[in-house]
Amino acid sequence: MPVQSPAELIHFARRNSGFYSALYSGLPEDVSELTALPVIPQSEFWQANTPHNNTLLTGPLQEAVVFKSGGTTGAPKFSFYTREEWREFTTAFGAGLAGAGLRPGQRVADLFYAGDLYASYTFILDSLAHSPVSNVRLPIGGATPPASTLATLEQFGVDVIAGTPTTLCSLAEHLRAEGRVLPGVTTLFFGGESIFSDQRRLLSGAFPAARVASIGYAAVDAGLVGLPVPGDDPRLHRVPAPYTVVEILDEHTGEPVTRAGVPGRVVVTDLRRRLMPVLRYPVGDRAEWTDPAAGLFRILGRAEEGVRVGPVALHTQDVHDVVRAADVAGRISGVQLVVRRWEDRDGLLLRLACDDPSEDLSELAAAVEKAFHTARPMYAQSAAAGHVHPVALVWSRHADLAVNARSGKLIRVLDERPHA
Repeated sequence: MPVQSPAELIHFARRNSGFYSALYSGLPEDVSELTALPVIPQSEFWQANTPHNNTLLTGPLQEAVVFKSGGTTGAPKFSFYTREEWREFTTAFGAGLAGAGLRPGQRVADLFYAGDLYASYTFILDSLAHSPVSNVRLPIGGATPPASTLATLEQFGVDVIAGTPTTLCSLAEHLRAEGRVLPGVTTLFFGGESIFSDQRRLLSGAFPAARVASIGYAAVDAGLVGLPVPGDDPRLHRVPAPYTVVEILDEHTGEPVTRAGVPGRVVVTDLRRRLMPVLRYPVGDRAEWTDPAAGLFRILGRAEEGVRVGPVALHTQDVHDVVRAADVAGRISGVQLVVRRWEDRDGLLLRLACDDPSEDLSELAAAVEKAFHTARPMYAQSAAAGHVHPVALVWSRHADLAVNARSGKLIRVLDERPHA
């Protein structure tokens, strides 16, 4: 499918999607500039994008692949691609693997996760298959026991391992416990979550000859967002023009940022998807341009739409909904998600505001914690596996919650991890 112009995509979405028709109802019929469109409101987007009575899709669900992103159990979030759209997505990402450092003939182990409608394992395997760089693919998966994975890596003399930082570090810890290293691995491709300096030190000990590099920047809902850039900073990516338009919007005004070094929230428009159009979709990350003319930008961490704690993706609104449902008496007046990193692991603090934090709130705290783990069981599983710290509840007064210094608005997510 050829790349569409923004005007063509806007017209098509308005004509064929009930969601976009309603969202753009107040705009002129001939609007053609992306900046004239509102940023997609995520809650309304996902309310419209359901398996039944879907008002977002532009046609009947007759030929597509369906994936699920990191919503809660009660509100899973589905993404739909036609056969052609998926092939184009993985082909474009596969082409970027050459820029990431994939070399002809290398043997690549895919350790991303499969099953339960998650996309990463299939996405990376298909991207490798469609890459212009010849390679040998080993579809191992992230749930395979470390001993079995390492046996396969050694049997085939694997050059490249692709997986989340959590999976890669679990392998490294297994090697360290056995007093072994894998000197033949030359590249560790990571994706799906940020990587930190303590993780890189662990990986360098287990894979002494391997460089650590981003495999690319994509999301099953947003599509292709950034291609990897060679160098020492794995946060740097390049806009995948002409397929995707990437905007960085000022966090206070919502206006597009055009200067280097100014942080903002990332929104994307995919100019090739038509079944499930993506027009100015907030990815949930913050970034800054490093070279606007060349389309180079640096990822700075998560924005307020969501947060990733270790391997666990959380949508901010989902967590707020869980807390509100558990607080049947309405005693909680504010919720703030705080993500920190200590002892080489991420941890989530739920900062909850109430009138008197000194009261006995143990019963309410237990209800919130139970509801959170019921809605997102992967967090408890990751904590039990030692990948993240257990969730912690911190009580405070509403006046003590962090607010934006300029607007005075409550900051819904505080990411206090060292992203440099």
